[in-house]
Amino acid sequence: MAENNGNNPEIKPEEINKEKAPRKKKHILLKILIALVLVLTALFIAYKIHMHYDTEKHEFYDVKTMKEENREAGASSVVYMTRDISPEGLMKIYQALNASPAGKVAIKLSTGEAGNPNYLDPALIKDLVQSVDGTIIECNTAYSGSKRADTQMHMQVAKDHGFTEIADVDIMDRDGYIKIPVEGGEHLKENWVGKNFADYDYVIVLTHFKGHPMGGFGGALKNISIGIASREGKVRIHSGGKHSRPSITFSALTTNQNVFLESMAEAAKSVSDYEDHGKKIIYISVMNNMSVDCDCVSKPAGVDMHDIGILASTDPVALDQACVDLVFKAEDGEKLQKRILDKNGIHILAHAEKIGLGNRAYEIENIDGE
Repeated sequence: MAENNGNNPEIKPEEINKEKAPRKKKHILLKILIALVLVLTALFIAYKIHMHYDTEKHEFYDVKTMKEENREAGASSVVYMTRDISPEGLMKIYQALNASPAGKVAIKLSTGEAGNPNYLDPALIKDLVQSVDGTIIECNTAYSGSKRADTQMHMQVAKDHGFTEIADVDIMDRDGYIKIPVEGGEHLKENWVGKNFADYDYVIVLTHFKGHPMGGFGGALKNISIGIASREGKVRIHSGGKHSRPSITFSALTTNQNVFLESMAEAAKSVSDYEDHGKKIIYISVMNNMSVDCDCVSKPAGVDMHDIGILASTDPVALDQACVDLVFKAEDGEKLQKRILDKNGIHILAHAEKIGLGNRAYEIENIDGE
């Protein structure tokens, strides 16, 4: 048999090319796959860098502790407190603020998501709300799956939870939103709030203090930022002003946590400024039925903390700081403490103070005489 030296006339060139073609195609596909992996890896690394935030440690900001630790307290605000979580206790804490609401009074609270039992009890707040002839105000939610994402369903939830029995309820963004300016903001230049917010002359902010799956905790600052923002405004806060179309899923996934927290603080300041630079707004927070989850969660984690009391102030930063400090003093507050730290919830307090909304330093005045 003749030796095949590569010039075998029986093997045609086109047959050799046919054999090489599949291998060439495999090489091209492999190169594309490697390039795709490299691009995805680079995007993942960039995303992780973009989303990274350092968690800030908790420090007590009551003036007494600050002085004991030789820390400069600077300006401080008064926070009133009672252990009496009752209609009578709520009225007393309100009276301690010496507020003088005039005109049309708004009561800002959360009506609570359908299925969530932890919202403020209408029986608890009824006397206060009716004593000022208040209208309960809310805005629609911007997250998917909510029973409060449109006005009709939201009103039904408010009715089911008993709020329409004690006062009129106004879903303020049912007809859109208005833009109010944000002074000194790093992320927001304007805040899109429910259109009907302009109809009110004075605001009483009634907050159920609790944890929050995104913000770490839900206090007075969240109640007047996310809570008063329209659906579109909520998305803007969650995205640091970059997006406005509901729902918030995409914007939340692509926004750094600290940017979100800072945007909340900036939106809160715009609301305070809108109310005659804080002269026509007061804040009361009820620390009961505290879960690590917000009242906006339909199936929240169980309540595993004891009730603490009702706190009130004209300074929302001092009020939220005082509530956070009480959580960190509680022996059964470990889960909520972890939620606050994991989400760097402390940062909203730092930024709110930085932009001039209020003071973290506070002095507690216990109206129970303790």
